[in-house]
Amino acid sequence: MHATRFLPQGIRLAPVAGILLIAGTCELTCAQARLDSPLATMKQSGTGQNPQAESELQTGTELTRGGHFEEAIGHLLEAQGRVSNEYAAEFNLALCYVATGQFAKAIPLLSRLREQGRENASVENLFAQAYAGNDQAGEAFEALQRAAAFTPKDEKLYLFVADAFLGRQEHAQSLRVIELGMQHLPDSARLHYERGYLLSMLDDFDEAKAEFERAARLAPHSEIGYLATAQENLFGGNLAEVIHVARTAGAEGKQDYQLLAILGEALIRAGASPGQAEFAEARDALEKSVAARPNYASSQIGLGHADLLDGRLEAAIEHLEIGRRLNPQNPAVYSLLAAAYRRSGRPGEAEATLTILGKLNQEQAQRIRAAPGDRKAIPGASGASRGEQKPQAGERKPVSGPETGSRFGRNTGKGPGD
Repeated sequence: MHATRFLPQGIRLAPVAGILLIAGTCELTCAQARLDSPLATMKQSGTGQNPQAESELQTGTELTRGGHFEEAIGHLLEAQGRVSNEYAAEFNLALCYVATGQFAKAIPLLSRLREQGRENASVENLFAQAYAGNDQAGEAFEALQRAAAFTPKDEKLYLFVADAFLGRQEHAQSLRVIELGMQHLPDSARLHYERGYLLSMLDDFDEAKAEFERAARLAPHSEIGYLATAQENLFGGNLAEVIHVARTAGAEGKQDYQLLAILGEALIRAGASPGQAEFAEARDALEKSVAARPNYASSQIGLGHADLLDGRLEAAIEHLEIGRRLNPQNPAVYSLLAAAYRRSGRPGEAEATLTILGKLNQEQAQRIRAAPGDRKAIPGASGASRGEQKPQAGERKPVSGPETGSRFGRNTGKGPGD
């Protein structure tokens, strides 16, 4: 199945492709807190200036901006209720919870911000991601609609929320989000790319091919244009063309982390093995991709695969475990991990990994059986009915410390051109 491929998801989501989330998901984006903004000037319930707490907030914000979400959480917890900009502390803490998959912890924080009258595009955007990750699709689309009322033409809103759904392998819901965005941004190359990717995952490759080609026409000689052409050929099984496109992009200075991941994967799929120049090229591309975006699951999984082929078992397990943590719903990582554990003389961990893989496969089969009608995407222009009610558009941006700015999303990182 397509779901077992080590394909970039941005959000990615990045192209959601987000993933994410990026992905999905979640790449960091903190909205700048302006001095004239009500959110920036309102004092919180804290007891005034507390140098230690303010330092914790600053440290937590910097870690969040750098994508070190787990490390940031402790610092932001220390700052909670003790700093002048309590909004930044609570929002960034919720952001880190979403980025690390702790959606149930993020929702109460965001609810409190909403109850305090701090409803804005950033809060509703993150709310939508948290609900999507927590398997609450109805609430996610309601939050997306509220975010849409603020910034209906914010492309990243749709990419991030779609990536959050993609993190749960909810391709149809992710597609709804992207098609909603296309109603407001019909000429967005990234959204056309994402629609093509999702249609491919839903086994509607004919229409997906048209979407990839549209994205490439809208943004020729750009990272997203090359990415669309590479993905089209990757799904089509034309590995030689995938490699050619990725190499051409690199020669033109397009060193996008997703293109590098695709190049590495395609070379390995084409038969590159340790000792060959092509394998060295694949490893180099994957290492550069990981260095550029450590929170991009596909790069970590791809590099782990290369390490496994090269007999670097401990390194393989390290990268694959990172990939599993970033994208626990991806079946591909479990089969590779099981092989790495088995070859490392750890049969118990290998069996436990295969048990998780079996459960994921059963859940996927149940989703397919429960899906109404044919599981393939229904052909039609963006925004056309797919048999279910569509939400309204939206936007989402995260927040940082006083007078700072950054961007957030899922651990898949941001998309090309960001």
